Amino acid sequence: AARSRSLFLWDDGRPMRFYLRPGLAKLRLAPLVLAGGGRLCRVQEPGAVLLAQPGEAAPDGAVSTEYVTECVERNQRLPLEPFLLAARGRLAFTEEEDAALLQAARGQGTVRVSGCALWIELERSGLTRHSWQAMRDRYLRHLRPRLCEPPQTEDPTQMRGLFAAANREFESTESESDSSDVAELSTQDGVGRSPGETASDLKTGPENSAFRDIKLERQKRPKSTCSSSGVVGQVVKTMEHFMEKFAVDLFTVTQAFLKNSGDVEATSYFLQTGQRLDGYPVWSREDDLELQKDDEHVRNKLIAKFGAENVAKRIVFRET
Repeated sequence: AARSRSLFLWDDGRPMRFYLRPGLAKLRLAPLVLAGGGRLCRVQEPGAVLLAQPGEAAPDGAVSTEYVTECVERNQRLPLEPFLLAARGRLAFTEEEDAALLQAARGQGTVRVSGCALWIELERSGLTRHSWQAMRDRYLRHLRPRLCEPPQTEDPTQMRGLFAAANREFESTESESDSSDVAELSTQDGVGRSPGETASDLKTGPENSAFRDIKLERQKRPKSTCSSSGVVGQVVKTMEHFMEKFAVDLFTVTQAFLKNSGDVEATSYFLQTGQRLDGYPVWSREDDLELQKDDEHVRNKLIAKFGAENVAKRIVFRET
């Protein structure tokens, strides 16, 4: 729908007046206010709506700058009250409240945790003693960066622990987890492949040939131990890049790698679109359980679903 030109008009038709101190936020919001029929004041005037950014010290009655963006996004003038910011002297967050915020935000998705609706719901539910603006600010500025912080060590043992934790979540549909099922990311340009192996090595033509070559490769190739600190360091850099590029945490990136058999390009495309680059579905825990069965009929079903090349890649990925 076309954006309303009367978005920031009071019921009697008068334009809403806003004051926001000079800065990047004002440069960003000014076009939105003016396009919606509002006005910006050069100085704080009586009756003008005082805007302030969440997290900064604000006097009583200040309204979050997110009021403007939310009105524009919904294409309607919203009430001011839900966007009132807490005044100075905020209560400190306790460890229990931080844990509650992390639990409430888990699995909600980047768009939802960055918006307002989730936090307004949590305030109404009485999750903490704080306003929704304070909870959102606490999560986005302090808690989420900790989740996204990359490992500070290239110790393969610690790296394997992170991947194992993500893999356990990936395998959450199974009641008991076998340590041999832990998928580790262990190469520079094709995470999960052994050194020197590329996607072209798996393009074998007929289906039986693909699986015959995989069996031979199993016998010849030594088990990867992820012992090279340089390789692990490159993996860390790749994951950190994805976390920054797509604004997601470490678990989300690791899960994406697991679902895409460790392929860097496919993982990047999946994080961006939620779909596979080649059009096939992503791997699930149920598919992996089927893959473990020594049943030709089941194998053919997986080939029909994922293609022979992707099934062959998955076998190699799981074994590394």
